[in-house]
Amino acid sequence: MKISQNDKVNSLLQALETTDPIKYELMQALRMLVLDEIPTIEEKVMYGGILFSNNGEMFSGIFAYKNHVSMEFGNGYLLKDIYHSLDGKGKFRRHIKLSSNADIGGKHIIYYVKQALKVKQ
Repeated sequence: MKISQNDKVNSLLQALETTDPIKYELMQALRMLVLDEIPTIEEKVMYGGILFSNNGEMFSGIFAYKNHVSMEFGNGYLLKDIYHSLDGKGKFRRHIKLSSNADIGGKHIIYYVKQALKVKQ
């Protein structure tokens, strides 16, 4: 798996690998998907998860919870949800819950990531 340029991201991932290898693998798979698709993305640790930004603008993040990993979008209310994968009813934020690597393709993660990136530009 790709090592981050950010030491705090690497530390968070190492801790997760020790405590929950399944969520670690899922977080790494999500990271690779985002970083391979959009190589200019920067990542940092905030709010207990990994946030992705482009040109200093945060647009998405991944967080490990007790029973799932969540891909979250700060302005998710602006995203077109043609696959009905987004959850959340708050004013702005939407998220996608993932339990396995199969969910990444099945819930069309990259479709939402690309949209979120455009919303922030």
